[in-house]
Amino acid sequence: MKVILNKDVKYLGEEGDVKSVANGYARNYLLPRMLAVPYNEATVAIFEGRKAEIEARKEQKRKDSASLKERLEQTALIAEMPAGANGKLYGAVSALTVAELLHKSGFEIERKRIEIPGVTIKSTGKYHVTIKLYEAQTATVELTVKAQETAQEASPSDKKKEKGRRFSEDARAETETEEASSEPKPEEAKTEPVEEETSESGSEAVSS
Repeated sequence: MKVILNKDVKYLGEEGDVKSVANGYARNYLLPRMLAVPYNEATVAIFEGRKAEIEARKEQKRKDSASLKERLEQTALIAEMPAGANGKLYGAVSALTVAELLHKSGFEIERKRIEIPGVTIKSTGKYHVTIKLYEAQTATVELTVKAQETAQEASPSDKKKEKGRRFSEDARAETETEEASSEPKPEEAKTEPVEEETSESGSEAVSS
């Protein structure tokens, strides 16, 4: 069935586009939701009247896309992955990995719009990732893949330094505890004896 899209439809087209789709898809999904209308003389005339308005919206999308492209290309992504001594990753960096890194940087990009050299990255290094934007626009983002250091990979000298640091902290804490215990506590402070006038006044003098 030939239809005119009344709104943007993901993976199909934009408002005002003429598309040929399966009858079932049109009747069960597009038409009931007012996402499209049947293509005929009447609907063509209606959309001709909306042409300027639709084009204005498309122009705004182009501007938004250009702004997004500029911001993306100023962003450098870093992925830390478990890797061997030769730089080979224990796993791979995929479009989903990049989408998650972009999300952390404040961008919401579908992974289907992300193109990675060789589909996945399996070695450490610097790469350029392509992101498809509106119409034919694309953005190129720099991605650095680093080996992730694990606890087992820490060098002996690092472990020795860590042990020394912990010993110093423990010794300092012990010294502070001893100094604190040697200071007189408020309840241990010496008080002058007072004469008891009544049991009530005596208790007040002690409490003060």
